[in-house]
Amino acid sequence: MDYSQFLYMKEELSLIAVIVLLLVFDLMAGEKARKHFSLVACILLGIHTVINLIPATPTEMFGGMYYYTPMMTIVKSILSIGTLIVFMQAHTWLQREDTNIKQGEFYVLTLSTLLGMYFMIGAGNFLMFFIGLETASIPMAALVAFDKYRHNSAEAGAKYILSAMFSSGLLLFGLSMIYGSCGTLYFNDIPAALEGNPMQIMAFVFFFTGMGFKISLVPFHLWTADVYQGAPTNVTSYLSVISKGSAVFVLLTILTKVFSPMVVEWQAVLYGIIVVTITLANLFALRQQNMKRFLAFSSVSQAGYLMLGVIGGSALGMTSLVYYVLVYMVANLAAFGIISIIEQRSGKIEMNDYNGLYQTNPKLSFIMTLALFSLAGIPPFAGFFSKFFIFMAAFKGGFHLLVFIALINTVISLYYYLLVVKAMYINKNETPIAAFKSDNYTKLSLAICLIGIVGLGLASVVFDTIHLFSYGL
Repeated sequence: MDYSQFLYMKEELSLIAVIVLLLVFDLMAGEKARKHFSLVACILLGIHTVINLIPATPTEMFGGMYYYTPMMTIVKSILSIGTLIVFMQAHTWLQREDTNIKQGEFYVLTLSTLLGMYFMIGAGNFLMFFIGLETASIPMAALVAFDKYRHNSAEAGAKYILSAMFSSGLLLFGLSMIYGSCGTLYFNDIPAALEGNPMQIMAFVFFFTGMGFKISLVPFHLWTADVYQGAPTNVTSYLSVISKGSAVFVLLTILTKVFSPMVVEWQAVLYGIIVVTITLANLFALRQQNMKRFLAFSSVSQAGYLMLGVIGGSALGMTSLVYYVLVYMVANLAAFGIISIIEQRSGKIEMNDYNGLYQTNPKLSFIMTLALFSLAGIPPFAGFFSKFFIFMAAFKGGFHLLVFIALINTVISLYYYLLVVKAMYINKNETPIAAFKSDNYTKLSLAICLIGIVGLGLASVVFDTIHLFSYGL
């Protein structure tokens, strides 16, 4: 075995180094040094992200067990940037008396889940994929239950780990069927052995059921609202964006690389799942008053839109999917960041509590409005272009009716996003949330999100304009 192959796993190696350094710092730092734990964690993760921004040459390692493509660097960098934003937004929460002593645990657990996602993304074998999946899932359960004495966090952790256990069992059962019928777990070798027989179809159904839980697709979404509401808000934001983004990218990779001979079967399954997911999630979001449950059903709906990039199984679909994840990340983290800081300062989490927020906190109201406009897909913000590209990918794949249904649901989503905007700007409140100043970490994280929401939108306008002129239009 050539151990130099490990050098091609530079993202994983540097992330492991960050985890080890934070673990050592947690064990050895004195009282004064621990006050700067957030700064140390953000700097180390920032260095890790920067040194891994440049893509390398595509390669295959360990006999096909692990492989690398430049697109993986882009996806991993997006996930790392999102994690860095979550770290910034978690600073105020981690300064509380009951969480301050557990800062090291939070950072190590979060980065351990990120490492598992890295393994999932680079896997070329279902065994490596499953190891990455469990590495990402098990620490996540601990994060969900992190606030075990507050806000039903322990209950949310129990619901998450039980749901994760059953979904992993179904997924593993599907993988055993694949191995039994194909005689291999390597992605490159399985397509030649796929015949579309009943056993292989059932294997795909079990596999997709397990992945549907990770992505929160209907009808595998029942855990989502309760877990999002009970978990600490910063953990919820991480779970709704980073975890979901990696799972959708991996699902697209596996469907196009492993299950390509069964494309008709899995496209039929995805068609129905997308319609039900987007529609039901939007309808349930209309009824929510708790802001975290509201964004939980919003994220389920967004998962349905993400699957539009998967169903075509094309290069355009993958590119649109990655761009959608990036735009969704900055918009959703901005919304969750504001919810988190308001919860920490006032303890209020209901939509009615946001009545008149603009009077006392106009800047937060403005950023929340832009984030919701982007999530709704209103031009000229980045969310409009991400939806346009992902709709175009599905349309070019021949799914015209599906795109039309998704467009109708976009109107429904616009209505419930505007309910929050109405609460902040129009609804009267004699006792609105008091004015307060955010800490520097939160300000920086919201600034990054705001730049992403506006900047990516403007960049898309410029790109489309250049594209039109290149065709003489």
